[in-house]
This record gives sequence, C-alpha cells and structure tokens, in this order.
Amino acid sequence: MKRVGTVLLLAITGFALFGPALVGIDPASQILPRFLEAPSLAHPLGLDHLGRSMLARLAHGAQLSLAMAVVSVLSAAVPGTVLGVLAAWRGGWFERGLSALADAVLALPGLLLVLLLAAFAPGQFWPLYVGISLALWVEYFRVTRSASALLLSGPQVEASRLLGFGPLYIVRRHLAPVLLPRLATLMRFGLGGAVLAMAALGFIGVGLQPPTPELGVMMIELLPYYSEAPWLVGAPVALLFFTMLGLMLIGDSHE
Repeated sequence: MKRVGTVLLLAITGFALFGPALVGIDPASQILPRFLEAPSLAHPLGLDHLGRSMLARLAHGAQLSLAMAVVSVLSAAVPGTVLGVLAAWRGGWFERGLSALADAVLALPGLLLVLLLAAFAPGQFWPLYVGISLALWVEYFRVTRSASALLLSGPQVEASRLLGFGPLYIVRRHLAPVLLPRLATLMRFGLGGAVLAMAALGFIGVGLQPPTPELGVMMIELLPYYSEAPWLVGAPVALLFFTMLGLMLIGDSHE
C-alpha cells in the first residue's frame, strides 16, 4: 500500500507543480455566458458558476494548499526539533521554561489559534501560515525532548562523551537515527493536518477569500450548485481526499 500512496502523492505533487503551467489558463478569467458548463475537451472539468476553468483553479488551488502546508510544517518542525534537543541537553530551568511554553500553546486548540490570528488580517496568507506553525511546533518539541532525554542518559552517549566526541557527533551518531523516523511520521500527519486546516478555514469563510483558488474556498463557492453540477464541487473534494489518502498510505508498513 505504501507504493500506492507514493504514486498518489507524486501525481498530486506533479499536478500542483506543473499543472498551472500546462493548463495555461488564468484561474480568474471568466466566461459568464458559459457558467456551469459540462466537462469538454477544452475544459476537462468544466466551467464553474462564473465561467472559470475548474481545471485551472484546481491546479492553482493544489499548488497553493500544498505549498502552504509544506512551509508551515517545515517552520514548525525545525524550531520544534532544535528546541526539543536543546531542552533535553541543557535541562534545568531552560527545559522547564520551554515545557511550560509548550503546555500553554497546547492548551489552545490549533484551529482556535489560527482563528485568533485571522481576526487581525482576514483573508491574508500570514495568519494561516503563522497559526498552523505555532500549533504544530509543540508536537515536534515534546516528541524530540522525550526521546532525546532518554538517549542522552544512555550508556552509548556516556561512552561517546568519555571518548571526547563533541555534540555534533553525538547528535549525528546517536540522536538522528532515532529521531528522524519519528519526525518523518509527525511531518506526514502534520502535512495532512495543515491541508485540512486550510480547507476547513476556507470552507467556513475565515481563511483565504474568493476569488483565491483554494480548496476550501472552492468548496463553499460551489456547494450551492452541487445538484446542477456535482462534478464541480466533487473536484476539490476528490483532490483533498486523495491527498489525505496518499499521506496515510505512505505510512502503512504493509506492502
């Protein structure tokens, strides 16, 4: 099943990276007399309620959603991992202070944190990016700190220290082999959570705003026309579904 997930993610990533250029249609270009037009050779997914190419909007929406998810997860993973290792290494008041900060952030639901930031700049990119990153870094910090604390107190690390090896060697030789698989799993779920969070915020109207081609925005725009043109609202739903399915399948240990 891991191969199926990899193929799905590669196809979706390729569509997001190269789709806008290959389609070559402005996602905001309107042909009002041809609204809700059925799929055709010229427009494989038809035209939406404003006569815009659904394929072009879906390609740009996939690119936007995946790019923001990747940037948000990396912005959370890097500082969360570094702070987790430092907290376990230093201990004392440094570890207690960071743990208290992480607990304070964890007390707020992730979507609520994004909503609070979105209130300052409705429809902008940065509240979504900052809010998702702030909500996700705690997971990396807690997992890294717990695993690093056990490893740093183990006999292998003590032997390396007695032999005169420095911090970089200890991190590379002892910490990285254990932490990287766990971080990869966290990032996989983090990407899925970030994509879903952006779609959910767009769907309830507090994320990115029309005419931005974003998956959640497209869903809420096209929902009133589901009985007349179900393929339109089904396109962003299907893309979101297959993205989440691919992320889940690549973590399946069974072939």
